[in-house]
Amino acid sequence: MTVLYILFEILAAYLLGSIPSAVWIGKLLYGIDVRQHGSGNAGATNVIRVMGYKAGIPVMLIDIFKGWLAVQLAVWVPIPGLSMEMMMYVRIGMGLAAVMGHVFPIYVGFKGGKGVGTIAGVGISLFPLAILLILLVFVIVLAVTHYVSLASIVASLAFPLVVFFIMGIRHPGLLGLSLLVAIFIPATHRKNIKRLIRGEERKFDFRPKKNRPDNIT
Repeated sequence: MTVLYILFEILAAYLLGSIPSAVWIGKLLYGIDVRQHGSGNAGATNVIRVMGYKAGIPVMLIDIFKGWLAVQLAVWVPIPGLSMEMMMYVRIGMGLAAVMGHVFPIYVGFKGGKGVGTIAGVGISLFPLAILLILLVFVIVLAVTHYVSLASIVASLAFPLVVFFIMGIRHPGLLGLSLLVAIFIPATHRKNIKRLIRGEERKFDFRPKKNRPDNIT
């Protein structure tokens, strides 16, 4: 019975993570499938490029929230008979399931985003102080380079270093998760890495969409 409870909660986390905010908001409010424009990614950055901040910010907040909520469900709906240590591993598993749902959403043909926002939501639930430091790294790299992809990659690589050396976290599951993030984010940004190397990666334009020189591409 305990195994069934765990499987049910992980499935619930996956379905929650699968909510394709970028796709649904684009189609419902703008009549646009964001995956057919810009970079083709169903994430907040591409939504901002294609539809502007009014669409992109809600998408970003929803993606973060669903990652946070997926992990919190294990706290609010505890599984009978599990120790606190085991519950931590269940929370980690639910966080991973939510990220997989975001990247491979069942509702829209398993073609989703790259998981950065959802991973941030998971991290806010599991180690919020570390996420604040990682956010600082992200903002600094983005401000200097204007590359969201590079900022995401650098922040992900810094994640296990912050968790282990600065926060002093020694929990095997949390350390493992931070290392997995450092592998997963660069892996989902493979095309971006190639474009960065070739000097073809598109920089992020902070101006509102109506003030940019380009339109939907």
